[in-house]
Amino acid sequence: VLFHKGRELYGLYETRLARQALKRLIVVEGYMDAVRLHQAGLPYAVATLGTATTTDHLHRAFRLVSELVFAFDGDRAGRAAAWRALQNALPEVKAGREIRFLFLPEGEDPDSLVGREGAQAFEARLSAAVPLSEYLLAHLREQADISHADGKARFMALLQPLWEQLAPGIYRELLLERLAESLQLPTERLQQWLTHREQPPPPLAPAPAR
Repeated sequence: VLFHKGRELYGLYETRLARQALKRLIVVEGYMDAVRLHQAGLPYAVATLGTATTTDHLHRAFRLVSELVFAFDGDRAGRAAAWRALQNALPEVKAGREIRFLFLPEGEDPDSLVGREGAQAFEARLSAAVPLSEYLLAHLREQADISHADGKARFMALLQPLWEQLAPGIYRELLLERLAESLQLPTERLQQWLTHREQPPPPLAPAPAR
């Protein structure tokens, strides 16, 4: 009743004390990453207590700010955590909210990087973080070669369950245009496939007996 790791954001109380007019939150995984960013002069960092980002985390964050930047370790585990965060964030994406992803250099975490580069350089990295829409597109393109029909079909099969999590609205319409541009498909055709999944053709009738 008092504490649930999937709902708490470590450092959120201190962040609200440090800044009355919050515009952005940096979301990291580890306690010490959040502590080190505060010490370095970035007092708007919170941590997910080492767990995957949940919808509860996102609800709490978006009650305070309109922009989230996820900053995860620059290793395979950090990238896997970023993809899980994106999947959980899709239902929360809408006009007026911005979600971006900062991918740190290999072998770095927020603690080590801000210690080596300083707060100003880290903030510059935050400003250049990848928007959710571009990260989604890049990740799917890593899984499917869209230079040919087979790859495009695989791309859309991977996209389908993610697309269904997006709420209708301006953001989804703009993302549809971006995806259609990347796939070199008419926007209307892509929308038709995503919203009305094509049914397989009926089976062929058996050949007449001789």
